[in-house]
Amino acid sequence: MRMQTMDTMRETLRPFRDYQARHFQWSTDADGRVATLTLNRPDKKNPLTFESYAELRDLFRGLVYASDVRAIVLAGEGGNFCSGGDVFEIIEPLTRMTMPDLLAFTRMTGDVVKAMRRCPQPIIAAVDGVCAGAGAILALASDLRHATPRARTAFLFTRVGLAGADMGACGLLPRVIGQGRAAELLFTGRAMTAQEGEAWGFYNALHAPEDLLAQAQGVARGLADGPWFAHGITKTMFNQEWAMGIEEMVESEAQAQAICMMTQDFRRAFEAFAAKAKPIFQGD
Repeated sequence: MRMQTMDTMRETLRPFRDYQARHFQWSTDADGRVATLTLNRPDKKNPLTFESYAELRDLFRGLVYASDVRAIVLAGEGGNFCSGGDVFEIIEPLTRMTMPDLLAFTRMTGDVVKAMRRCPQPIIAAVDGVCAGAGAILALASDLRHATPRARTAFLFTRVGLAGADMGACGLLPRVIGQGRAAELLFTGRAMTAQEGEAWGFYNALHAPEDLLAQAQGVARGLADGPWFAHGITKTMFNQEWAMGIEEMVESEAQAQAICMMTQDFRRAFEAFAAKAKPIFQGD
């Protein structure tokens, strides 16, 4: 029975190297370990549509079962990251919807964030130029964020008559930059400069525009070549420990680390250290 269960689990794993995206670009490096997802409507600063929201949700949900992709770079084409929801393809139709349809939409957008947080692969946002509204949330929901000095990040929901509480912003943003700074950005909707973002811990590093993608992909490559099973555990613990007290945190991490100590990657790291060599992780 146990062997049948393991065989069934293996059958659910599938490669995403050849995933055919419909509403954005998707590419991987030669071995499929690093994927680059590029929002590609540069004429409008890469806005999202109902269809691209749904595809992002489904893709990140599916990546739980990826047999190849170990890290993801999220970028935008044409000198901008993402301008949020398309004004005429999303905002205007929303003004004519009933309450049940509006709730279905806001739940769908929130599902994108939940899927990003639940997929085991680290996500590195490569942010250039405009990063606004839902685009700012996509960056926020990523695990690491790299940007250019010209990046401008705005949670501008209040500027269109909505609450700053959108797609988890009121929970996620204070954890990244602190309550006071998050309150200012979410109440006013003003743009955070790249320099502020780096100083406040929103951005991990700033790069010249021509170097941004390569730098983000380099970070992703380093993570993909690392102990990626353990990286998935780290991401899971980041999510779970938000709602825990210190007792639960410490116990949960004890269990998580014991699981990682059972992996062959842990043994490989020790053997490589003893041999003064670089470990080659295989994720088992």
